[in-house]
Formats: sequence, C-alpha cells, structure tokens
Amino acid sequence: MTRRGDILQAAARIKPHVRRTPAVEVSGFGLAYPIEMKLEQMQHSGSFKARGAFNTLLSAQVPEAGLVAASGGNHGAAVAYAAARLGHGARIYVPDIAGPAKIGLIRAQGADLVVVTGAYGEAADCAALYQAETGAMQVHPYDAEATVIGQGTVMAEWEEQGLVADTVLIAVGGGGLIAGALAWLEGARRVVAVEPETSCALHAALNAGAPVDVDVSGVAANALGARRIGQICFDLARAQGIESLLVSDAAITAAQGALWRETRQLVEPAGATALAALMSGVYRPAPGERVAVLVCGGNIAPDPFGED
Repeated sequence: MTRRGDILQAAARIKPHVRRTPAVEVSGFGLAYPIEMKLEQMQHSGSFKARGAFNTLLSAQVPEAGLVAASGGNHGAAVAYAAARLGHGARIYVPDIAGPAKIGLIRAQGADLVVVTGAYGEAADCAALYQAETGAMQVHPYDAEATVIGQGTVMAEWEEQGLVADTVLIAVGGGGLIAGALAWLEGARRVVAVEPETSCALHAALNAGAPVDVDVSGVAANALGARRIGQICFDLARAQGIESLLVSDAAITAAQGALWRETRQLVEPAGATALAALMSGVYRPAPGERVAVLVCGGNIAPDPFGED
C-alpha cells in the first residue's frame, strides 16, 4: 500500500477521536490577495499532534508498561490526551522551556509528567532511557511512520473540504506535519517549509545534504525546536525538492498578533510561523498564485485564561 492509502486508512481509524477542523478563506494581513487557512489549532489538545498520537495508539499493541513520549509540549499533550481516552498509562518528558501553559495542559490530562532541564533533546534522551528500562512504547513526535501517516490526515481532510491552493505553507519543527502533507500530496501541490531563523533543522539539513544537529532558541522553540530533522521528512522534502524559508521571531510575533486582531484566532508562535512568511515578504506568490496557510497550534503561553 502507498503512504496515501495508509493515510486514508488512518483517517478512518482516528475519525471517532479527532475533530474535523475548519478550513476558511480570509483576506487581510496586509496582503493583496485572499488566502486559505486550515485551523488545526482547534484540534483536541490544541494542535494537529492528536492525529498522529491516536493513529499510533490505535494501530499498535500497547504494552503493560504503557507509553512514553518526549515533547516540547504539544506532542506530550496529544499523547496524554489520547492515552487517557484509550485507557493507557503514559509518562511524558518535557523540557522546562515548554512553559507553564503546556506543562499544565499535559498535567491536566492525567499523565505522569517529568520536567527536565534543557530543550527537546534532553527530554528525548530521558524518554529513550525510560523506554529501555521499562519496555514502555515510545510515541515519537515526528520521525515514525505511524506519526507521519496520522499527520497526513490533515491534508487529506483539507482537500476533502475543497482546498484549491496551488501552494501550501507549513511550519516545520521535527517535520512530522509537513512529511504527512508531502506523503499525501505526492507533488500535486507546491509545499513550502517555513522555519524560525533560530530553529531551522530542515533548512540546515537541506543545505548540508543530510540531517544535522542545530542549536535551538527563539519564540517558537517549545513547538518547533527539534535539534535534528526527522529522516522521513528529510527524505520526502529532498525527493520533492520543496522550498525552505526562514522567518524572524519578530515576523512570527507580528503574524501571531495579526491572527488575533483580524480573525480572532488565538495561536501560539508556531501556529503563526507559516503566515509570517507571507506577511514579512519572505515568500512572495507569483501573480495569480493561490496560497494556503496551515495554522498548526494554539497552545499560547501564558494561558490568557489560566493561572500561569
């Protein structure tokens, strides 16, 4: 079966457990043309990550030792959410840079939460050690087939909702979301990767010709802060020759504010990163080119209605 066929099976598998998020056309943002948006920050647990988590758990035999995951925040919240709904125990390792809002979200799902000093890489090391010691099943946030196939259901759903864009802009951290989109589209639409200047694992890998470690910092680091791009994403991105762009923290913050002011969508920096490429002029569509933006996460910090 092709990955596209796998994605169709995954969509049917996870349908009872995930939301069909809105797809809209909007104008504004200082742009002279309308854009399509997929509002995936409205997904359960606040990001697209719930799709990959449910697909992984529903297509595998979970051991008695339960689940373990490392996360900058959103993946951990998704695994904790899916585990609770499906009756599995889960231990989630997150770095302290995840921030109190995402840490609180994971804790609220009832997972066994461990906060470690550092960034995602340190959390991943702890999760790997726990897996080796206990036999727990690790749910990888981006570089696993079941995760990527689950994330691919976003693009399958969007096309079913009537997506007409020639080009889709997608923010990249570890690469699970864009890999899923590439697996589904198979070159049928242009895909543009957008990363923060200070968290750019895919951009660095494409320049180096192979995945390499990068330093991670900036406003979107707790969602897009993978130290190294996933091999699945890298292989698909290189095979399809996608364009990789970088945006500044200032551009991301400006897009985040514009999404609230113009559409009343409250998103985290990662969720605004793809739009930042258009608003800042880093990506300039050709005349008549139809453009879409995937809004991927809404777990803003601090939580404007929480105690943090």
